[in-house]
Amino acid sequence: MSTITRWVLVTVVLFLVLPVNPQVAAADEVIPRNPPLRWWKGNIHTHSLWSDGNDFPEMICEWYRTRDYNFLALSDHNTLSEGERWMPYSTIKERAGSQALDKYLDRFGPHWVETQGAPDAPDYAVRLKPLNEFRALVEQRGKFLMIQGEEITDQAAGKPVHLNATNIKSLIQPLGGQTVREAINNNLRAVEEQAQRAGRPILLHINHPNFGFAITAEDLAAVVKERFFEVYNGHPSIEHLGNATRPGVELLWDIANTLRISEFKSAPLYGVGTDDSHEYHGRPGSRPGRGWIMVRSRYLTPEHLIRAINAGDFYASSGVTLTDLKFDSKSQTLTVAIHGEAGVKYRTEFIGTKIDYDKTSQPRRGEDGEVLSSTRKYSTDVGQILHTVEGNLARYQLTGRELYVRALVTADRPVDDPAFAGQLQQAWTQPVGWQNHLVDDSSPKN
Repeated sequence: MSTITRWVLVTVVLFLVLPVNPQVAAADEVIPRNPPLRWWKGNIHTHSLWSDGNDFPEMICEWYRTRDYNFLALSDHNTLSEGERWMPYSTIKERAGSQALDKYLDRFGPHWVETQGAPDAPDYAVRLKPLNEFRALVEQRGKFLMIQGEEITDQAAGKPVHLNATNIKSLIQPLGGQTVREAINNNLRAVEEQAQRAGRPILLHINHPNFGFAITAEDLAAVVKERFFEVYNGHPSIEHLGNATRPGVELLWDIANTLRISEFKSAPLYGVGTDDSHEYHGRPGSRPGRGWIMVRSRYLTPEHLIRAINAGDFYASSGVTLTDLKFDSKSQTLTVAIHGEAGVKYRTEFIGTKIDYDKTSQPRRGEDGEVLSSTRKYSTDVGQILHTVEGNLARYQLTGRELYVRALVTADRPVDDPAFAGQLQQAWTQPVGWQNHLVDDSSPKN
């Protein structure tokens, strides 16, 4: 018998005799070899006791995990949930009441929750667990993922400038600037440098531009290297709708993108939806579950999620779910398919600005007639409704005369926990059809 024959026989016998590991032999249903594209739901603006939130991070993660979210970024102000930190119980009680610790103990038990001192002593304290310690308790492979974040909380010219860095590795101290634009660019540069050093993608987006009416549409347009901002933030104090003298956030988006594409020959901003949650015990304030993003990716990893977000393959929502979202570059058709709920009616508005829009603008003035430090007032050509469709399926074919087109889907159902009066469930898609307008045709022709 030859050596080769003997080797073959031994191999066959071993295959027949030895037990086969069913985990290896069976297909992996959680992470298959060739997974399809699917939508992942997540929130990337969240606060805990590590800064000005009023609950323990594990409890916050449990809230999102048990409500079918797939990823969550804790983004406390100028701090990461890392290192050794004990918080006085008096501080926790003042911020959240006695129920916070009671619920924490009830869920995770005394073997996990660490305290020091006697419960009735002034020095009684609770240890805040860092992300690297508690993530193993809340993460689920292929189902729920934790991502490290930070809200870089800055200011410039007396105005708040807040930016969220998602998938950050180490803390970034706010760098400031003489102007809002300079502060945004300085912090963006710091994030880019860390991403390069760490060899990981980091997503940076501008938070709640109408908070303190700090960031104008012109600011959003001018910082062309920044590609993301919050078109919806669930905090009730961020002036989402604007007021009598200042525009709402959606109009800021349309003005900024019109200027970016037509004047700066730059890519538009993509819109993010977030909670900006601080309150987890039923009190008034910024509660969880109000705003999120749906990201289309094959894998639930920070790298793949951020890659999809960078490509614009996501949408923001405050209650409306889409089954499909597609832009056919050949036919220049944007298609929005809505996951309809029984008894709910949907309206899709295709919004954009045409290339021959009226470019005139004027300053906004207050009730006293004084010029406001605010977004200028533009013509109604900017961000106009180009087409409206009723029903669960909506399409719009671009004519080539639009700088961009985005879709806004509105249900006739109120949100479960509104951030402002009369709020309805909505979804915001990203602008499309803008690529062909980035070529500068002012250069001399032969």
